[in-house]
Amino acid sequence: MARDGLRLSLAASILALAAAAPAPAQAFELFGMKLFGGKDEDADIVDPVRYTVSLDLSQSDESIRSRLEKASTLVADEDRPVSGSLGILAKARNERELLVAALYQEARYDGTVEITIDGRSLDSLEPDAVFDTSRPVPIKVAVRSGDKFTLGDVVVRGDVGGISPESFGLVTGGDASSTAILRAETQIIRALKEEGRPLAAVADREVIADHATKTLDVMMAFASGPIAPFGDTLVEGTEAVDAEFTAYMADIERGKTYSPKDVEEARERLLALGVFDSVTVREQDKLAADGSIPVDVRVSERKFRYFGIGATVSSTDGAGIEGYWGHRNLFGRAEKLRLEGSISRIGETADYKDLDYKAALLFEKPGLVGPASKFTYDIKLVSEHPEAYDRFSFSTGAGISYEITKKQTLSGQFRVEYTDISYEPLHPDGKKYLLVSTPIEYVYDARDDKLNPKKGWRALAYVEPTYDALSGATFVKLKGEGSVYQALDGNGRIVAAGRAALGSIVGASLSDVPADRRFYSGGGGSVRGYAYQAIGPRVPDPANPGKFLPTGGRSYAEASAELRVQVTESFGVVPFIDAGTVSEDQFPDFSDVRVGAGVGVRYITPFGPLRVDAAVPLNRRPGDASFGIYAGIGQAF
Repeated sequence: MARDGLRLSLAASILALAAAAPAPAQAFELFGMKLFGGKDEDADIVDPVRYTVSLDLSQSDESIRSRLEKASTLVADEDRPVSGSLGILAKARNERELLVAALYQEARYDGTVEITIDGRSLDSLEPDAVFDTSRPVPIKVAVRSGDKFTLGDVVVRGDVGGISPESFGLVTGGDASSTAILRAETQIIRALKEEGRPLAAVADREVIADHATKTLDVMMAFASGPIAPFGDTLVEGTEAVDAEFTAYMADIERGKTYSPKDVEEARERLLALGVFDSVTVREQDKLAADGSIPVDVRVSERKFRYFGIGATVSSTDGAGIEGYWGHRNLFGRAEKLRLEGSISRIGETADYKDLDYKAALLFEKPGLVGPASKFTYDIKLVSEHPEAYDRFSFSTGAGISYEITKKQTLSGQFRVEYTDISYEPLHPDGKKYLLVSTPIEYVYDARDDKLNPKKGWRALAYVEPTYDALSGATFVKLKGEGSVYQALDGNGRIVAAGRAALGSIVGASLSDVPADRRFYSGGGGSVRGYAYQAIGPRVPDPANPGKFLPTGGRSYAEASAELRVQVTESFGVVPFIDAGTVSEDQFPDFSDVRVGAGVGVRYITPFGPLRVDAAVPLNRRPGDASFGIYAGIGQAF
């Protein structure tokens, strides 16, 4: 039952909340291509008029032509009709505003944009001008970029304390682009608000372009406002979700000095509940009578019930089906209930008893002991037949996870599990276990992106004391894992990534540790190029001469290195090398390290990269696969 091979997802997830009534046939578009239905763009436009446009950038610097081309909506929308002559005028006026804004973004304050419609200058046209619309109306746009300006005198006024414009990039002779000026304004307002001033705002702005010296003089005046504490949290938009609970989970402490960071974190916390489509958290524009600043929370609820079905097919594992049903707001306070089940290895075995079955009930309640906490409870049923053992288990557990900071999470559980290992190499006649354990996990996650990190690091520490009530054996499972990411260029298109992991089981012999609790290595999540569970101690398979069965071990070590190269906006290539070892001893002796290497491709999507990796074992043993292909969502680590 080798576990390497390519898994192809036939239907990752099909969601449906209610049956829809039959609807008239309409044009259907998939990935920008119409599969059926005619082109009828004019149907919803009153008096549709078409136009042609020529964009003359011959008098603009080469360095900014791309920005001007992207800013032109006349060019982008040339195939779309507008409504009558008024639509032509409105489109042309909007075009000039966008192109002038693009020039200012490049500090070109003496640039010009000239537009003619049907041979007449836009500036000379009457507000109700009429054009010959019996044919596409010709529009010409000519842009002269002019010279690039630099900053001249920069003055900041108002009650801004020790804030200086130089600290925000406003330096005489420096960048005079509108983007730089507005960015500095935003940053100064942010700095004032971080002092506890919720009403900080720009009171006045004066910008003077000196065309003789090609400089831009800037004066900004700020009204900082008073330092104020948070007041009441007011919630709007809740229907099925309890409004008081929503304010509680926002966790904006009344009386605490205002902080924009607290406001942002409140929004993130409410979105993480999974019951809202949109969340806006914003301080009001004036203080309450007691001098505090009230906070408005506006939410839009999403559908709470959902279900899905899916299927997989594997070149070695056969087919599989899975399904789930869930509720995101069971009792009105974002409690989540999910039922899920799966059957796999269909077609690989003719006996239904040898199929793999999994079922689970999962419950989650946020905010049980504070907004940063989450209570979980689960019941799980598993019948599986990997290469190392045949197992039936029933388990249940309850636990708490707590977000210590935005980067640190601590979680712990109390679990009870009945396990029947009906066959494994160290106990051919099978063995039963009744395990009581308290797994505890600490995670520090400083990555900039969880699915496709370009910088940062992540560390995990795991400890699981376990007692077997049937044999009296006691053991502790320890694991540590760390990964680091660093972009090697300025825009993050080349990223070096590394991972290392180490684990040990202490307190019991290998045969006293249930087969599914031992350490194994190999496969897409550890050492690519090798089959699932293929690395580590093994014994000959008595039923299949020439084949081997893994026994697992009491310790392991793994390391991986990748160079993630983004070739285009949506495509990347990743060469990698992995290494791992599993030992029967409590600590790895590194006497048998297996190494795999290969290359993968990545297709970048909004929900993370889709990956396919191909690898070969560099020091394969008899019985090892000659290569492995692995697919998934997200990076390998």
